[in-house]
Amino acid sequence: MIGLMAIFLNPAFSQQKFTLSGYVRDGGTGEDLTGAQVVVPSIGAGAMCNSYGFYSLTVPAGDYDVVVSYADLVPDTMRIALSQDLTQNFELMDKSIEVKGIEITDKANDDHVKGMDMSVEKMSLREVRKLPAFMGEVDVIRTIQLLPGVIPVGEGITGYYVRGGQSNQNLVLLDNATVYNASHLLGFFSVFNADALRDEYKLYKGGIPAQYGTRLSSVLDLHMKEGNTKRFGVSGGLGAISSRLTIEGPILKDKISYMVSGRRTYADVFLLASKDENIKATKLYFYDFNAKANWRINDKNRLFLSGYFGRDVFKFRKLFSNDWGNATGSLRWNHLFSDKLFNNATLTVSDFFYGFEAETFTGDRFEFGSGIRDYTFKDDVTWFVNPKNQVQFGLDATFHRFNPGVFKPLGESFLQPLDVTPDYATETAVYATNEQTVSSRFSMVYGLRWSQFAQVGPGEEYNYDSTMQERQDTAQFSDGQIIKLYHGLEPRFSLRYILGANNSLKASYMRTRQYLHLASNSTASFPWDIWIPSSRHIAPQIADQVALGYFHNLADNQIEASVEVYYKDMRNQIDFKNGAELILNPTIETEILRGRGYAYGLELMLRKTRGQLTGWLSYTLSNAMRQIDGINGGIAYPANSNRRHDVSVAATWQITPRVNVGTVWVYASGRPVTFPIGGYRVDSNFVPLYGARNADKLPDYHRMDLSVTIDGKVREAEEGKRRLESSWNFTCYNVYGRRNAFSVDFREEKVDDPNNPGQQMTVRNAYKTYLFRWVPAITWNFKF
Repeated sequence: MIGLMAIFLNPAFSQQKFTLSGYVRDGGTGEDLTGAQVVVPSIGAGAMCNSYGFYSLTVPAGDYDVVVSYADLVPDTMRIALSQDLTQNFELMDKSIEVKGIEITDKANDDHVKGMDMSVEKMSLREVRKLPAFMGEVDVIRTIQLLPGVIPVGEGITGYYVRGGQSNQNLVLLDNATVYNASHLLGFFSVFNADALRDEYKLYKGGIPAQYGTRLSSVLDLHMKEGNTKRFGVSGGLGAISSRLTIEGPILKDKISYMVSGRRTYADVFLLASKDENIKATKLYFYDFNAKANWRINDKNRLFLSGYFGRDVFKFRKLFSNDWGNATGSLRWNHLFSDKLFNNATLTVSDFFYGFEAETFTGDRFEFGSGIRDYTFKDDVTWFVNPKNQVQFGLDATFHRFNPGVFKPLGESFLQPLDVTPDYATETAVYATNEQTVSSRFSMVYGLRWSQFAQVGPGEEYNYDSTMQERQDTAQFSDGQIIKLYHGLEPRFSLRYILGANNSLKASYMRTRQYLHLASNSTASFPWDIWIPSSRHIAPQIADQVALGYFHNLADNQIEASVEVYYKDMRNQIDFKNGAELILNPTIETEILRGRGYAYGLELMLRKTRGQLTGWLSYTLSNAMRQIDGINGGIAYPANSNRRHDVSVAATWQITPRVNVGTVWVYASGRPVTFPIGGYRVDSNFVPLYGARNADKLPDYHRMDLSVTIDGKVREAEEGKRRLESSWNFTCYNVYGRRNAFSVDFREEKVDDPNNPGQQMTVRNAYKTYLFRWVPAITWNFKF
């Protein structure tokens, strides 16, 4: 027995291993660097930082050169003698900052080929800021519309479809809090002020990790800046329609920091200069406010507190006014149980509200309001088991409160108040996933998520006949009583096989469940749309998606190429009857039609990541269909997200160190629409009769945007003080003035009757509606 132990303890048979762990941060700001790579080249071992910049790497005892790299920051190499578990933090500097004694070189990055991510698009705000911005406003959502598999809802609108899904099937997170309506001005701008966001963000189109749930098609994960822990700083911009200001800095250097950021449009300010009293009394603007603080208590504990509030306001004299907006809050605690066990616990609140006030033709005033509010607790644990296994597990629980609508008369009125009973629900999930390296070529990620959704009281539910039209009786439920319970498993699986030094194959499968539905008759998510829960009459949506991809790097990893194919099957899809009454309808389930959807496609991506000329070319060939009982006689029809061809070209050219030119060109097949095929008259009103759903389509769409950014000379301050940086950005949206149709309207007109000279006949002619031709903008940005 003693001899056997001696054999295992002998260094010839086993070698003791130790763990190197810590954080990787931006040396200029102190921000955590998500996705930074920590590599030991001599033994081919490495680790990637999690969302909070933490890494853990277990290797045999010895002396190693450890290389740390991230995007376009200066790589760092450190000689480390590993004879015990060691905590080592790294700080990487920006290449624009002269670092004495360090030779700045471009290091090859092969994560595109060797990483596990598939159907995931990573974007950097440094890259996004170089591209043309609509009306000068840098917009993260408008940029992801240029990626393969992502289709814009319409001209100029920030809503998007992903791989044949609907716009409400996309989960948008800001510091782990759900943002239910991510648009301003009815979709022309997103709610995300780029100045308040961390540099990198991700869009998951497929292969969604098991820690994410609640939506069918995609996850957009965004995080606010944590605040500069090194020095005080101010940045912002003055634009054609809005201005921005961000202030950040340390409260206690390297320990406690803060960030506050605001943005506001000022169209209403210019309206005050009008001589027309009606225009002067009109208000039209939106604003955003972001704030965040973080406290590095010690090496093992860290607290984050963040919040967002944004609102749109539109008022026309005293006749009509409406406003809508989002509010989110997050409290997060990071804790290291050990150098291998990382915990992140989060409490969030998400609130979306919409309301308007109006006056009837009789002079009676009323107000209407609706919304949804969530309270969520989420706990995620990462266990760095060994170099070949990284396990994540956790849970989340959400309490939903749905407010379908409240109608209230103001003052003395003959109008009667109406309050649709709120709905309540709980949504819980647990998950576990493991990223396993099987061999030097083969790795896989496998996980399982179990979710549960319960519609709960207080409330009442109607019972119907088999046609869902005739109400039979009403069931009453007390506070907390379960009305309907759904649950199910959501397996997730992906694998990667390295074919050679520069290419690999990847595949994935995922099942997702969505328990919330959007009651809408429009193609996009507008603020007056109403979120409703799964119930006794509305089943949750379920999707299964498989994908296969080939990934290849060229020219010493300067060019990334990929091709992916996918198939998605969606069950329990809902649509609404033509003319459905959705607002203030206590029996909205009677307006619903049910069925399935499916989508498949091919996505090509070619991206150049380094050099004076950078950018990408993406192409999507796809088909998205719906098959709903009660529409088109049950025959499948094109979904609103159906675009056969979609092409995007985005490029930036650094002409000189101070002058950058950016351009975007897009082409897409026309989106599906339903045109009337006839009609009839009731009194003097024409009532159209529509043909098959989405049997027609708008003309094909294409446009080019162009921008020029000129950086000012860097004005160096005195020794030890800040420097001032500034730039001018000139942008033109739709450079060659293409008249892209936003919609098509039909109008009745009197024309001469060719069969009866001297008489006229009524015809209905089609007219295209155009939103934007040339849209120039100029913005001055500053930072110190």
